[in-house]
Amino acid sequence: MRLVVSPNEIGLRLDLYLAKHLPFSRSYLKRLIEEGQVSINGRIITRPAKHMNEGEEVKVTISKPQALKRENILLEIVYEDKRILVISKPAGMITHPTHLVREGTLVNALLGYGTTLSSLGGELRPGIVHRLDKETSGLLVVAKEDEAYVNLIQDLKLQKIKRRYLALVYGQVKKDEGEIGLPIGRAFRGGNKMRVFGRKSRSAKTNFRVIERFNKGYTLLEVSLHTGRTHQIRVHLAHIGHPVVGDKKYGRHKEDTKLPIKRQALHAAMLGLHHPKTKEYLEFHSNPPDDFTETIEYLRSLSQG
Repeated sequence: MRLVVSPNEIGLRLDLYLAKHLPFSRSYLKRLIEEGQVSINGRIITRPAKHMNEGEEVKVTISKPQALKRENILLEIVYEDKRILVISKPAGMITHPTHLVREGTLVNALLGYGTTLSSLGGELRPGIVHRLDKETSGLLVVAKEDEAYVNLIQDLKLQKIKRRYLALVYGQVKKDEGEIGLPIGRAFRGGNKMRVFGRKSRSAKTNFRVIERFNKGYTLLEVSLHTGRTHQIRVHLAHIGHPVVGDKKYGRHKEDTKLPIKRQALHAAMLGLHHPKTKEYLEFHSNPPDDFTETIEYLRSLSQG
């Protein structure tokens, strides 16, 4: 289906523009956009909040995506029952497929594992309640049934799910602890890059506590998330002048070649939630992977030298 933006539609969000012309729910249209089935002037657009310009030609492909591949990828399962799974995701793995990446994701691994997954997150995100960036390791919860998905999503919105991370950052953080409560939105330029006080900013709250300082200009932090904005920890820490080590998007562009870690040094170490059925509070912990711990030991050795 092809549409052309009229003068009185200038400035409309893409999802609202499509909802005006097509007999589908906004959530379904948003999913179509995110799954790469909408293009503008021949270019695929995956941001529902993209603002429309006069004369733009919009093409919508309404077709069922190709079935996701079941892959035999080893999973580190921290907890499992008939309603939820808690996984410790390795660094380098994308949480769910996109219109560009169809294999090697956590969802592909879950399908290969053979578990049931809630369908409410969409065809590319079965069971996925929340995500971790590709290069971030650590804990996330997966819903195996629809009721569990609904309850977990609600708890996430109400900030009832606790998430604590380990973050190695550049510079010596002076305060022993602090709170960053600045809103986050999309950068005015830069694709999927986010920034404090960006476009369509939403409230965001991050707390941090110093675990250890190294005299070579690094600090190990424990970071707690109260909201779940895209790249929230990375954006907030970079904004206060302490970007995450190895973060090329928000930090330094050159790699610290002497450090063992070759990715962003961020690990989801603790996940606390109320079971979606029994309401029992469950708390899970995950030790950081070898590249993270080796980097900490390396910095300690330099500090003692």
